[in-house]
This record gives sequence, C-alpha cells and structure tokens, in this order.
Amino acid sequence: MKKTIIYSVMTLSLLTNLYANEDKNSAQIMQEAFAKMKAVAQMSDKNQKTDNTNVTDANSTNVSAFTLGKYGTFKFEKANDNVYIMHGPVVSPNKENEGFMNNPAVIESEHGLIVVDPGGNYNVGKKVLAEIEKVSTKPIIAVFNTHKHGDHWFANKAIVEKYPNVDIYAHKHMIEVSKEGEADVWYGILNRATKGNLEGTKEFAFPTKPLVDGDTIDIDGQKFVVIHPKVAHTDTDLVITHENSKTVFLGDNVMKGRLGSFDESSSIFGDIELLEQIKKDTNYTLYVPGHGMSGKKDETIDPFLNYLKVLVEEGQKAYDDDKESYEVKDEVLKKLKWMKDWDAFEKNAAAHLNKAMLEMGERELESQEDEE
Repeated sequence: MKKTIIYSVMTLSLLTNLYANEDKNSAQIMQEAFAKMKAVAQMSDKNQKTDNTNVTDANSTNVSAFTLGKYGTFKFEKANDNVYIMHGPVVSPNKENEGFMNNPAVIESEHGLIVVDPGGNYNVGKKVLAEIEKVSTKPIIAVFNTHKHGDHWFANKAIVEKYPNVDIYAHKHMIEVSKEGEADVWYGILNRATKGNLEGTKEFAFPTKPLVDGDTIDIDGQKFVVIHPKVAHTDTDLVITHENSKTVFLGDNVMKGRLGSFDESSSIFGDIELLEQIKKDTNYTLYVPGHGMSGKKDETIDPFLNYLKVLVEEGQKAYDDDKESYEVKDEVLKKLKWMKDWDAFEKNAAAHLNKAMLEMGERELESQEDEE
C-alpha cells in the first residue's frame, strides 16, 4: 500500500517536471524520475524492516519481563549512586504475586554485585536474578539477609544455584533459628498463601556468614556497617548501612503501605526505640524499608514510627483503665484513618495493639521484679 502511494506521488512529480523543466528533454526527465522512485522504494523497504525489528524486540522484552498480573511489571531502578532497587507490590503474599512483595536491592561494585533480600522463594528468585542481569552481567559476590522471615531470603536458593560460592550474610541468631525450624514455619506460611509457589525452594540456602551488632564488612571496595537491635521487628534484625552511597536498608523495622506481623520474638517498644535512634544518629541520602517505597529519612520512617507511637499511647490509656485491647480497638483505628488503605490494616493493627498492651504488662512485671 505504501509503495503504491509513493509511486503515485512520483508519477505526479514526473508529469510536473516534464512540463516545468523546458531545458531538459523527456528522456532525461524520465530517467531522473525513475531513479528517484527506485531510491524512495528502497528506503520504504528499509523502514518496514526496521519497524518489524522494533516490534519483535518490544515483544521479546515483554515476554521476558517480570510481570505479576494486576500488580504490573517489576524491574530494578537506579535509586542512589550505584544502588538499584526493585520495589515489590505492597500486598500480603498471594497466588497472583507469587509470594513476591519485598524490596530486593543491588549494589554494583567494581567487580561484582551485592544483593540485599533477594525475595521470598526459588521461583521468584529466578525472576529477580533475570532482572539483576539486566542491570549488570557482573557476578553476584555477596548477599545480605535482613532477618529470619522467609519472604526476604528464600530466594537465596536461586542465587546459590548460579553462584555456589557466594557469601550470604545475616545475624548469627537469624542463622540459628532458621536452621532450628523457623525456615520450615515460613515455608508453610508462604506456600499456603501462594497456593504452592514455593516448589524448588528446599533445600534452603541458609546464610553462611554470621554477623553481630557493629560489624563492618568491606566487599570489593563497598563498605557496610550493621546495626542489630536486641529486639525490634524480630530478634534477628539487621539494619544495614551502605557507607559509599549513604543508603540505609531498614528491613521490616519499617513498612510503608502494608502492615506485616509482629511475632513472639518482636517488640513494638523495641522497634520504636530503634527508629528513634536511627532518626537521631543518621542523615543518609536514601532509606529503604522492607516493604513499600524508599525515600528520604523522615518520609520513609515517620509513617510507621508514628503508627507505632499511636498504638503505645492509646494502648497505655486502655491499660491504665484496665481495659482490653478489643474494647478500645475501634476508637484507636479511627485515630489511624490515614492508614486505612494500607494492606492488612484492620487485621494487623488490632493484633499490634494487643501486642503493645501485652508488652506493657510484661514491662510492668519486670519493673516490679527489679524493685524487689
């Protein structure tokens, strides 16, 4: 069709030139016109081939993209100097998100890549690994796991499969409790939630390099410092600072847009203490939560910190009035209406309020024992 139009235009041009160029004979005009027609036709063929190639490339890109249904497509984006982050969907694990909802990160060094929290299962890990290779084809030389919950570290398996000698760092207690049964607990939780998407995740790829509070690690010229609160989101947490880029990886001590759980190893009071200390002692460029969007210090930390403070403030009033958490839950949730769209808000906020009040009772008992 395009060629037909081109030839028609050239024929019109030919007739125009035939009568306009009185200093040339008809043969000359025809010869020049056909030369022009041939050149335009060749250009048209070339453009058509280019268009087809672009369509093929685009389709190829779409096929290989990490896409999770209604949640969209996920890729690593440069967030700070040599730091790349893939922000997962801010929802609880389910079949459609395949158990992926955390924020894997990549730090590029001169000779390799360092990964923080690669994701929640082997199958997700393979997809995350494919996206990492779009950032750089350098080898993965180290991995950090921020805590014991499997949605952050089960994807170690995919990395170890390709890089069997990779060093994987975590707090020493995280390694202990994961091997003692915590990994199996989380396998069950995530496998049920995703309707079986954890196939291939066992045998677990446990961390191999234990860390403690205050450790400094140099990996290929990249300096990391770890903070371990005695207890916050769990009793296995690491907050990891990347000194080169001034980035802080907060783990699940901070969440934005969704509320995860506090289990028996956690402390709401401890989490508040940790976050207030981080706000006081650090002024870095980027703060990365375990779930939700990264950002500057206050915009990242304050929403979750203020939420925890409301729980403690309102819970203390109820505790002093000898009330149970269920009796004041509705009133407390009204004070948190700015969080109503957070994933799992009503379910987990009520549980967190109860957790805060239980901690108040424990702290009161400890205080009485100290006095005796």
